[in-house]
Amino acid sequence: MSLQIEKKDNYAVIKVNSDKLDSLLAPHLKSQLVVLTSEGIKNIFIDLSATRYCDSSGLSAILIGNRLCKEHEGILVLSGLQEPVRKVITISKLDTILSIANTLNEAEQLI
Repeated sequence: MSLQIEKKDNYAVIKVNSDKLDSLLAPHLKSQLVVLTSEGIKNIFIDLSATRYCDSSGLSAILIGNRLCKEHEGILVLSGLQEPVRKVITISKLDTILSIANTLNEAEQLI
């Protein structure tokens, strides 16, 4: 499966095991974000260390997750961004909206 979900005490980690976060994978990511927040999980980390490409549908799924976490007074943190994905986020000016950490350990400290 392209998404691996691990639930911890006060957060969940979604590891994207695909080199592309595009229109094929984004709807699945979006639905998982909705499910997790509806289960009461308000802090979600998305590990994109295996992802080298992200299109507008992928960014949309991330933004929906960010909104859902904020609505539940939590935080969505992206980690492991490879340069091409980081560049898309920066060009889209989403680096001013999204929380970004280099590692999962860094992400944990943002809670």
